[in-house]
Amino acid sequence: MTRTVPGPTDHVVVVGAGLSGLSAALHLLGAGRSVTILERAEHPGGRAGRLDLHTERGTYQVDTGPTVLTMPDLLDETFGAVGEKLKERLDLVELDPAYRAHFADGSTIDVHTDGAAMEAEVRRVCGPRSAAGYRRTREWLTRLYDAEIDSFIGANHDSPLDLLGPDLARLAALGGFGRLGPRVARMLPDERLQRIFSFQALYAGVPPHLAMAAYGVIAYMDTIGGVFFPRGGMRQVAQALADAAVAAGAQIHYGRCATGLERRGDRVTAVRHASAERPEGRTERLVCDAVVLTPDLPAAGRIIGRTPRRVVPLRHSPSAVVLHAGVTRRRPELAHHTISFGTAWRRTFREIIDDGRLMSDPSLLVTRATATDPDLAPAGCDLLFVLAPCPNTDRATVDWARVGPAYRDELLGVLEARGHPGLDGLAGDIEVSRLVTPADWASAGLAAGTPFSLAHTVAQTGPFRPRNLVRGLTNVVLAGCGTTPGVGIPPVLISGRLAAQRITGPARRARRVPTGA
Repeated sequence: MTRTVPGPTDHVVVVGAGLSGLSAALHLLGAGRSVTILERAEHPGGRAGRLDLHTERGTYQVDTGPTVLTMPDLLDETFGAVGEKLKERLDLVELDPAYRAHFADGSTIDVHTDGAAMEAEVRRVCGPRSAAGYRRTREWLTRLYDAEIDSFIGANHDSPLDLLGPDLARLAALGGFGRLGPRVARMLPDERLQRIFSFQALYAGVPPHLAMAAYGVIAYMDTIGGVFFPRGGMRQVAQALADAAVAAGAQIHYGRCATGLERRGDRVTAVRHASAERPEGRTERLVCDAVVLTPDLPAAGRIIGRTPRRVVPLRHSPSAVVLHAGVTRRRPELAHHTISFGTAWRRTFREIIDDGRLMSDPSLLVTRATATDPDLAPAGCDLLFVLAPCPNTDRATVDWARVGPAYRDELLGVLEARGHPGLDGLAGDIEVSRLVTPADWASAGLAAGTPFSLAHTVAQTGPFRPRNLVRGLTNVVLAGCGTTPGVGIPPVLISGRLAAQRITGPARRARRVPTGA
C-alpha cells in the first residue's frame, strides 16, 4: 500500500488553479472532500496562461502556455471524477495532420495519427522499407505505452521497489531502458522519420540519443494517441476544469497567493494568503485538514518554509524563446502545427543543453491556432506562435533584454529563408507581437527560467523524481510538473490525480486500452 495522508482530510486547500491543481481538486471533490483553491492570477490555467493583444482590427487571443494537447481521455477522466463529461465542457477538434514536418532538403511529411494514412504518407515520401519500419515503430510505441501508463506513469511510488512486477519485465523486454534515438533508428532507416518519432524527448529535457527509450511514450501520445485543439483556445481547458470544480462545490479565490503555512506538530492547520498584488501586505488564514501545493518547487519550498535537501542538485530542462505574433494576412498553407527542422540535429541539443548557446541551426515549432479556430484573431488575420528551444538560465547568462529582439528577427529570417509555404513575408505582416524569453519565465517564478521544469534524467524519473509527499509534514502533498510523473499536459493531469489519491486513497480504475494497436 502506498502512503496516504493520515487523520482528517475533510477540507483541502489547493494552492494553484493550474491544470494539476484543478485535476487534484476535481478528484478530491469526487471523493467527497471540501475544496478551496487559491490562485494568484485572475483566471485559471497556471502555465497554461492567456494574453489578449488588442489592435485596431480587433483582438488576438493568445495562449501563453502549451499548444499541443494530447490524450483527451485523461481530461475525460478528470471531468468524470465529478460525474461530468469532456464533450459537455469542451469542443475538441482532432488535428489532421497532427504536425506538418518540413526538412532542410525541401521535403515535407504530414504526421497522421491514423495508422493507414501515416503508412501511406511514409511510403510516398520515404519508400516501402520505411513504411514497414513505421508499422514496427507504431506497434512498439503502443506496447511501450501499455506497459508504462498504469504502473509507471499513473501510479504513486514510495520506493523503487514499487516498480517490481510484470510491467517492469515487459518494459525491459521492449528495450525501455536503452536509448531512444538508437532504438528508433533501428526501426526507421530514414533520418527524417527518426526525428519525427524522437524529437519529443526534448519535452522531457533530454536529447533523443541519450533519453531512455521509455520516453518513446511521448511520441505515442503525439503520433498515435492524437493531437487536439479546443475551440476558443487552450485557455478553455483550464476554464472548463475550473467551471466543473465550482459546479461540484469548490471555492476558487483568484488574486490570492499563499505566503506560508501554520502548523501544529507535523500537520498543517491553515494556509496563510495575501493579495497577489501586495503579497507583503495583510495576510488572511484559511483553516484546512490537508494541502496540495502546485507551484514550481522553489516557490512551494518558500511556502513550506524550507527547501528539501538533495545530495545531487536538480537539473532543469532547456528553456524556450516564444514569439506570439498577430499577422495581417491569412496563411492557409500552414498547418495548425508545423515543425521546421534545420540541417543540424545532435549539434543543436549539445548547444542548448551542454554548451549553453543558442542553436546555430534551429529546429522550430510554428503553431497557427487560427487554422482550427479563426475567431482567435481579427477577421482575415492569423495568430502564430513560434517556439525556439534555448538554454535555461542555469546553463547560460544571456542579456535577454538586449539579445531578445535581435534573436526574434533572426528566427523570422530563418523561417523565411527556408522557404516553407506560408512563411514568406512574415516579418512584414506582423502587426502586434509579444516575445517571451527565459528572463520572463524566471520573473514569473519558474526555476532556471524554463517552463519545462526538471529534466527527465534517470536520476529524476519515476521514484527518483521529487516525490509528491513532503518530508516532515504528514498532510501536505505536491502536484505539478516538478513532481511525479513529470512534464506535459497528460502527466500534469495525472499528477493532480496522484496528489488527490495521497489524500483519499487510490481509486479502482479500469486498465487503459491503448489506441492504435
